[in-house]
Amino acid sequence: MTRRPSRPMACRADARAIARLLRSWYAKGHRALPWRDTRDPYAIWISEVMLQQTQVAKVLPYYGRFLARLPDLESLASASEAQVLKLWEGLGYYRRARYLIPAARAVLASGGWPREAAALSRLPGIGRTTAGALASIAFGQIAPILDGNVKRVWSRVIALDAVPTGKVLDRLWALSEAAVGAGDAATVNQALMELGAM
Repeated sequence: MTRRPSRPMACRADARAIARLLRSWYAKGHRALPWRDTRDPYAIWISEVMLQQTQVAKVLPYYGRFLARLPDLESLASASEAQVLKLWEGLGYYRRARYLIPAARAVLASGGWPREAAALSRLPGIGRTTAGALASIAFGQIAPILDGNVKRVWSRVIALDAVPTGKVLDRLWALSEAAVGAGDAATVNQALMELGAM
């Protein structure tokens, strides 16, 4: 049995170069999605939570209905779990929906949205990727993401043919960090997600 020649792991400089190419590619055209037309952290948060392990086509009608019924933190914080779950019905992974009300209440209790990814990730149900998306897209912070689509992109870049775990996963996070460090983290993150989805 012959072994494939190994390819060296991409470095931070490679990730920055890829980020520049991605920004240019994304600027030439990308899917028009309603959460891309706003910098409202609430709307972006709802989209990010809905999109976890769920395809865009399925999320679109749910997103519109959810925001029509619960358009802001105040309405979500005062909703019942039964109301939220009814709006979520059919999206699956209901644990995601159960965290929405306590997170909304926590944001209101603290006087508003934290702007940094580390603080966002302390809210109920918000992990590192959702926090990075919120921090970069809503608040213009330099914050990486590593959702399934972004893992797919970096796995191809480093010629990975297995599910990333452990140190390899840390390496993918490092590539995302380098990429957003190249500037315009919001666009880089959205371009990485777009490329991975396509």
